[in-house]
Formats: sequence, C-alpha cells, structure tokens
Amino acid sequence: MAAIQSIKRVATLASLTVMVGGLAAACGGGTASNSTDSGADSSLSGQVAVDGSSTVFPVTEAMAEEYQNANSGVRITVGVSGTGGGFKKFCAGETDISNASRPIKAEEAKLCTDAGIEFIELPIAYDAVSVVVNPENNWAQCLTTDELSKMWAPAAQGTVTSWKQIRDSFPDEPLQLYGPGTDSGTFDYFTDAVNGEEGASRGDYTASEDDNVVVQGVSGSKGGLGYFGYAYYEENKDKVNVVAIDNKKPDDGEGCIEPSEATVVNTTYQPLARPIFIYVSKPALEKPEVKSFVEFYLNNDNRQYVAETGYVPLTEEIYGVVSKHLADQKVGSAFPGGSVVGVDLAKVYASEL
Repeated sequence: MAAIQSIKRVATLASLTVMVGGLAAACGGGTASNSTDSGADSSLSGQVAVDGSSTVFPVTEAMAEEYQNANSGVRITVGVSGTGGGFKKFCAGETDISNASRPIKAEEAKLCTDAGIEFIELPIAYDAVSVVVNPENNWAQCLTTDELSKMWAPAAQGTVTSWKQIRDSFPDEPLQLYGPGTDSGTFDYFTDAVNGEEGASRGDYTASEDDNVVVQGVSGSKGGLGYFGYAYYEENKDKVNVVAIDNKKPDDGEGCIEPSEATVVNTTYQPLARPIFIYVSKPALEKPEVKSFVEFYLNNDNRQYVAETGYVPLTEEIYGVVSKHLADQKVGSAFPGGSVVGVDLAKVYASEL
C-alpha cells in the first residue's frame, strides 16, 4: 500500500514538506466519486497544511492520498518536524492541522491562545512505542522498564556503554543507542514512561526526528537499540527485532509483553502504549477543504487506513465522542497536565460515553 511505502520515504524527507498526491492535484487528475461517505466533492479546491509528528505521519499521509484521489482540486501537504516542531508552526498559524504523538503541553497551548488559535483535539488511534535491537542481538529478547531506564537515564551518559552493564548475563558488547530528537512527542512519552520525567534522557545517543534514521542505525550496529512508533517496526521487521517489555510492577506487571494490536487493546503492553492525535485549528475549519478532509479522516469507512499503516483503531464509542467534538467544534485539551503514561481514553471521556 502507498501509505506503508510512505514510511520509507520519510527517510529523505524529514523536516521537509511532503506533497502527497501533488501530481494529481496539479494536473487536475484523480477520480472523483459522488459518495458523501467517501468525502468526495469535485467542487472543492484549495490547500490544507499539516505538520508535526513522524509517528502520525503515515496515517495522515494515507488519509491525504485517499482524500485527494476523490478531491483532485485539493492539495494537502504533510510535513515532518516532530510533535513539538509541529505545534510551533500550528500555534503560529502556519498550518491547519498538527500531527501529535502526545497531547499538547500547557506552554504550547498558551502559545496558541496568545496567537488567537483555538484548537480541537482529536485522538485518532493507539500506538505502541516499540523498542528494537539488531537482528544479531540474541540476548535481549525481553527487557524490564528498569533496564531501559538504566540505559536511557541522564545518569547513564558517558558511563553506561556496554550491554553487560545492563545485565550480568549479557555480553560485553558496546551499547549503541538511537532514538527520536527532543522535538519528538515519542521522545517526551518514552522518557516520561521509562525515566519518570519528560525530557529526562542521556544526551549521548544518535538522535533524529526521522524514525528511518533510527532503523538504519540499529540495523547497522550489532549492539544497537532504539525506539519509535509501531508502524516503523511493522515496516522494518526484516531489519530489526522487537524487544518484549516487562513492566515489573506488582499491581499491573504482565511479564514479557511484545507490542501488538492485541496487547494494546487488552492494555497489557505497558507503559509504552499511548493514543496519538491530530489537532485542528478552529479558524482553519472555516475553510471547506479543511473541514471536509478532517471529516473524511474520522469517517468510519476510512478507518481501515489506521490499521493498514500499523496502528490500532480506537473503539467505536470513542470515535463517536471524537467525531462529536469535531461537529461541536469543542476547543481545548482533555489533558491539561499534558501526556499521561498508561492513559485509558475510555476513562478520559467517561462522562461522554
């Protein structure tokens, strides 16, 4: 599928604007349907600007490609500058929609408020942050969250450099770490889940907002370890091995659990399962092409693209709440304190279900 292939293309397009379906739009091509459910409207024209999370990028690009097939007069650009970088552009009024792999932070929301940008927060799927190692690594099939912290905590910088320091039974193989940069929502979530504080991480690792750089680094280093969204693991199973995670908590620890749709849905893949989002500018919703695209994004007929890009669809009930938020143009965030590790959206929206 084109959406999965798009993950590979991010490697050369990170931090740039990706034109999806641009040729069809520029040439007036594409096939328009008359179906309201499909989101097709041959009379629509204009541009929709999206930027933000590389994790959410594959879903949004898939939606954009399919939407443009039916709406050839609309041109959608999807950029990849990380969740934090995307919010900077969004709150400056430079984009209509912001992809985010975590909820908006209070300071980011204030930037939007100060600029007169009201926003609507729309969860669109669940993700499982996936820890991966080199295929030659035959010793680390499962790691505890404490061992991950031993690798990634700020105190590990310059001192924890060998796998043997993580567990005595591991070989004395150099530990080479790869991960998202500091503008990434995945970085924020992982550091909070593993080290107990957003942004608390050693700095001496290879960082990139492009998850394909992490794939390349881990696949090229026997002692490599990295983390990113589940879609990138699904696309690169031939290059990296996923690591099962043992949460090691007396009340909710489930032993060694690998990321999958099943373990996300049954909440056993903790603490690294999380919702992912798009944020829509309320002023931008006044543009028919933006409103039409977001409605297409949330339409039941199009949720297949969530699963096809490697993520876990929300429940019908939660999608119903999210769609109502869009229809009512409900502004603000359900997460005033920012990201919440192990959050259950059913509890967040309990009063609306």
